[in-house]
Amino acid sequence: MTAIEPGKTRIGWIGTGVMGHSMCGHLIDAGYQATVYNRSPEKTQGLVDKGATAVDSPRAVAENSDVVFTIVGFPSDVRQVMLGEGGVLEGSREGMVLVDMTTSDPSLAIEIAEAAKAIGVQAIDAPVSGGDLGARNAALSIMIGGDAETVRRIDPLFQLMGKTIVYQGGPGSGQHTKMVNQTLIASGMIAICEGLLYAHKVGLDIPTVLKSVSSGAAGSWSLSNLAPRMINGDFDPGFFVEHFLKDMKIALDEASKRNLALPGLALGYQLYHAVAAQGHRRDGTQSLILALAKLNGFDWKNENR
Repeated sequence: MTAIEPGKTRIGWIGTGVMGHSMCGHLIDAGYQATVYNRSPEKTQGLVDKGATAVDSPRAVAENSDVVFTIVGFPSDVRQVMLGEGGVLEGSREGMVLVDMTTSDPSLAIEIAEAAKAIGVQAIDAPVSGGDLGARNAALSIMIGGDAETVRRIDPLFQLMGKTIVYQGGPGSGQHTKMVNQTLIASGMIAICEGLLYAHKVGLDIPTVLKSVSSGAAGSWSLSNLAPRMINGDFDPGFFVEHFLKDMKIALDEASKRNLALPGLALGYQLYHAVAAQGHRRDGTQSLILALAKLNGFDWKNENR
């Protein structure tokens, strides 16, 4: 593959949802020609309006691209899009690069990398953190596994989508790093919700409390970005509960393979199942506050007005 350059390097993008739409849009805005696909074609319209070409299969994306990015929902979706009938590998040719930015199984990332290498293609796993805001603001953290030289060559594309871009090692390393990220978030979200519930119950002004605690030792991205949404009753998805459940299950499975006990993560997984059972599967992860408030016998939306 030649050097990455706007106007010459052709980009493929599969998955134009909450995050993927913005991420692909940054590449188009930088001058890259893009071919896009989504299972719900109407979700590609904003990118088509920017100049992208929509096609009807992942294979067609690959046939018209030099670098193909995917960011879909679940490992089963990654497998189908990459390895299935009409998938990316069927349309790939020697010298291409495939970049999966879905949070997925590390073992699947290795399987895809090996299948791609057999036909002269490099496959990179590059899951992201930062949610809808990070995607819109090109401020994502990108955790990368795969061939180091290939990662170096396509770095100009990563730079258009993220602020923290770190190579972690061989295939699967990006996914393993994302599991660390999700493990940290799971316990942290419980703590944030419990802190807000405490502040509410003792009668403090919660926005004022946040001014004090957000810049101290308790500060975190989730506290600064998601706690205000909880306070304002905004439970729109920056990251879906059902996708977080998927991520935690992957991390727990990987830990189990290594006889590693992660009780904090396991608790988070169970609590988020409660969130899903209460009808918030397609809401944002900040909706954990609703489940924990209900556990304490009150309705957060109504009492926190």
